[in-house]
Amino acid sequence: MFDKLALFVSKKKSLVKLTTRMHILLYRATAGTVGGLVSGVPNLLLTTTGRKSGLKRTTPLFYLPDRGNFVVVASYGGNPKAPLWWKNLQADPTGWVEIGGRTFEVRASLASEELKEILWPVFTRHYPAYNDYQARTDRVIPLVVLEPVEG
Repeated sequence: MFDKLALFVSKKKSLVKLTTRMHILLYRATAGTVGGLVSGVPNLLLTTTGRKSGLKRTTPLFYLPDRGNFVVVASYGGNPKAPLWWKNLQADPTGWVEIGGRTFEVRASLASEELKEILWPVFTRHYPAYNDYQARTDRVIPLVVLEPVEG
């Protein structure tokens, strides 16, 4: 029984990794024409530096614009742990965002409660699963502000 469950989980994780890699590949190959809009919400690619490995990792994320910044959800599907990209940004708030064919440096910070009160309903209107994710975990799912670095 446990062997079958472990195999299922392993296959599911492999499928998620493959799907993510394909999303990134198609996004980059088409400058965001494919994969740039999912469920009515725009997608960006966020690259962070691994806090342990030092390797660059890229994650596609839904985002909402806010006064020149980009706001993303650190949901990790309702997992009790924060997503690695958010842990990486907490260790080093510098990241890189790709939107369409543009890539630029950003500085990450935790969104204020006021901003979350405004944007959480917008995110969940487009992607209701965020509410399910929050119900599934004791962790408060944060919104993260990605502010472009001038330069």
